Amino acid sequence: MKYRKLLIIFTMAAVMAGCMEKSQEAAQAPPPPEIPVIVTAAERVPIHLDFVGQVYGIKDSPIRARVQGFLEGIHFEEGSTVKEGTLLYTVESQPYEADVAAQMSRVAEAKINLAKAASDLKRIRPLAARNAVSQSDLDAAEAAHDAAQASVAAANANLRATRIQLGYTKIHSPTTGIIGKTKAKLGEFVGQSPNPVILNVVSDISTVLVQFFVTENQYLLAVRSHMAETDTQGATRDDRPLTLFLSDGSQYDHIGKFDFIDRGVDPTTGAILVQASFPNPERLLRPGMFGKVRVVAQVLEDGILVPQRCVTELQGRHRVFVVGADNTVRERPVRLGPTVGSAWLVLDGLKPGEQVVYEGLQRVADGAAVKPVVTQPKDQSANGQ
Repeated sequence: MKYRKLLIIFTMAAVMAGCMEKSQEAAQAPPPPEIPVIVTAAERVPIHLDFVGQVYGIKDSPIRARVQGFLEGIHFEEGSTVKEGTLLYTVESQPYEADVAAQMSRVAEAKINLAKAASDLKRIRPLAARNAVSQSDLDAAEAAHDAAQASVAAANANLRATRIQLGYTKIHSPTTGIIGKTKAKLGEFVGQSPNPVILNVVSDISTVLVQFFVTENQYLLAVRSHMAETDTQGATRDDRPLTLFLSDGSQYDHIGKFDFIDRGVDPTTGAILVQASFPNPERLLRPGMFGKVRVVAQVLEDGILVPQRCVTELQGRHRVFVVGADNTVRERPVRLGPTVGSAWLVLDGLKPGEQVVYEGLQRVADGAAVKPVVTQPKDQSANGQ
């Protein structure tokens, strides 16, 4: 009986000691860590495609010497703006002036011959009517007259041709624009190889053209999206604005538009040429510059974006950590689309209103308890560059 009481006393003491130990452990357990999360939301997401393009003037007119000769004059300032019809170069004209003078003398000679043939015909016709001369004499006079008329016409044509050649010794600007550095100097023989075929270029840059290439897949994506928009909204390809980013990363102030898409795909590169035009009233853009053309290829009305820092990759699979209603972290595989600015477009795996771990991914694991703190992402932008 005495031993039984002692056993009961020891048992109760052990139980009380265990309860006190558990209470101390509970008191010493740390609270769940605070983890920043973002709340997903469905939003209108434009899908951009970026292409590297090169700038051209709306008119890039090459200046060529159409006649051979020594360059006698340069009548412009390199890099300046010239107007249409401005005299740019002069080529020695003496040989062509001599040709004009020679052709003028031939014209005069042909006219004299025509006058003599006309006089002979006028004299012979009455005689032929009285049978004073033979019919063959009349035919010969008429033929000589016709030949003299043809000679005058030919001489005049040759004179016009030589005058045109003489006119080519003065080279004028075919358009208004900026002229570049001359490729021929005074005294050079121009108009034939090995001298430069193109003396200069005048570029009209009031509007510029930007040419770039798109792949077959990008072309198909854009065209199918355009067809869908046309069916549902009546949109046209020209309704899509084009944005240009310059080499320093700045966005060009003016919006561009499509001009044309080339007729076919280049089989060697699998790409197709596209041309767009941009207004250039400040003359900021110059031919030869490169820029990045941004095109809105598709618009998702209920897209979900998450910052790139929310997504981790393991063996080619992408995942995010989602905090449930019980504040427990769950790993969630996701299927991603293209990047939109500094965010990923999530095609599958997330729904609007879910909490996704934004920072501290190294401190969470599947099944961990956390205290979510809703925050606003600093770097997410559907319109970022």
